[in-house]
Amino acid sequence: MGRHVAGDIPALDRLVDDACAGIGREIDALRVPRLAGVVLGGGYGRGEGGARGDGLSNDLDFFAITEADVPEAETLAAIGSALKPISEKWTAKLGVDVDFTVRTPWRIRHDLERLMIQELLRGYFDVAGKKGEELFAGMERADAAKLPWMEAARLLMNRGMGLLLAKRKIDGSSTVESRMSGEHCDFVVRNINKCILGAGDARLIARHAYAWRAEERAKALGDSLYGAAVEWKFRPKEAPVCDWEKAREVWLDALAEVSGSSGASGDSINSRSLRNAVRWLVRRRSVGDLRTFALNPVVRVLKSVERCVREKRTPGDALMRDWQIFN
Repeated sequence: MGRHVAGDIPALDRLVDDACAGIGREIDALRVPRLAGVVLGGGYGRGEGGARGDGLSNDLDFFAITEADVPEAETLAAIGSALKPISEKWTAKLGVDVDFTVRTPWRIRHDLERLMIQELLRGYFDVAGKKGEELFAGMERADAAKLPWMEAARLLMNRGMGLLLAKRKIDGSSTVESRMSGEHCDFVVRNINKCILGAGDARLIARHAYAWRAEERAKALGDSLYGAAVEWKFRPKEAPVCDWEKAREVWLDALAEVSGSSGASGDSINSRSLRNAVRWLVRRRSVGDLRTFALNPVVRVLKSVERCVREKRTPGDALMRDWQIFN
């Protein structure tokens, strides 16, 4: 039996095992063309999944890896469509989102410096097709202390957006009762707590002190609020570890620290290049804000997120679109 849930909860580890076995059988039966294998990643793949009562509390994040040398866009769309019914069936069955991220081996190698990919390489559970050791053969496991500062910027971009979307939920509620009801409350609480975690993780990356395990990061950071958010991650509660205003303050402080850091090559959050400009133009097909032209696209989006956070303003359609493209 695999170890999927943080702490000692064999019943939930078995639940994830059984789900993976069932999903694996269904994937094998489909015989999806150009699909090499599937692994469970995320928290449950590396033994840090959360538990709420006698059930799961986080998404199940599966990674579907294609065969080598396939046409990326066409193949990813076809495999994603084939796996969608399995995703929907098991989401309904387990009560948490069951997601499939499809990647080519080339894309994984291209993104080896990404935090998401490095966490996957260090913690996964085989589900279908080839085993992970074959799927990820020859892919370098990076030193946690050498993660590029851009990953800190990416974390702040995503967690800042989560904070803004939580504010949209709060502002859209007419009463205290509706603000604290069901899925609405869960969304707000989850994004406030994820903001605290993301801000702390971004600080550690900027300090070259990141660690692969959440408890190790809490010890390295030595921050009680971050420690409380880690506890919440493993055992979610109905209340956030702090209010929205405090989370905003923590996020802005982390951004200030990350903005003062630089990468191994001396690049910083304000570094501009022709390559950055081309990446933005190709994917957005517009020049955008001239104040941020030629900055890294992630930084451009982050700066827009920062303006919204400082002004306590919910994101508009343009920012939502930019974030969806570059997150």
